[in-house]
Amino acid sequence: MGAYTTLAVNKDDYNRIIDTIQNGYTGKDGVKHRPAPHMACCLVIQANLGCRIGDILHLSLSSLVRDGDHYRMDIVEEKTGKARRHQVPEPVYNYIRDYCIENKINPERRLFQFTERAVQKSLKAVTEYLDIPQTSTHSFRKFAGQQIYNNSGHDIEATREFYQHGSVTTTQGYIARSSERLTQAINKSVNIPTKRIDTDNISR
Repeated sequence: MGAYTTLAVNKDDYNRIIDTIQNGYTGKDGVKHRPAPHMACCLVIQANLGCRIGDILHLSLSSLVRDGDHYRMDIVEEKTGKARRHQVPEPVYNYIRDYCIENKINPERRLFQFTERAVQKSLKAVTEYLDIPQTSTHSFRKFAGQQIYNNSGHDIEATREFYQHGSVTTTQGYIARSSERLTQAINKSVNIPTKRIDTDNISR
């Protein structure tokens, strides 16, 4: 199989992946995959914080600090060596805190004890089962950035800052982006026949 470009998951596929991993499933090959709530939680956190999977696997509750009236990350990115100090929305902090409480995880201890390879293997199996192509953990990082882009009124600079990219050009490769003018023009240029083509009478 040749190389492929990892795509951002959309909201529906994100929910399907998380629900399936959390509840367990029987693959098309008959292999049973037991419920994996810890794995599902890992991907939920990545989809909300937008970090690389390696940084998610190094997170502890103490990585999220109170700063005035909000929480923020206090980590150094493994790949780039850059400090990451982005704000963490309170519902996301509470989700992580509750996970730690429910699983009796010390604030200084890593949230997850599995490897990046294990996450990728689990994700590969579930996306093949659900027929969601070109998906890896990076799809969840791209999903997070796509949400920032959409919810900021298509602010590419804000999205670049979220990713901590050195240039907007890199950020543009992460998100599905068209100018508003182009999007409107495309939607106005649809030319579908009003009468359905009758394929039943096509001679074979």
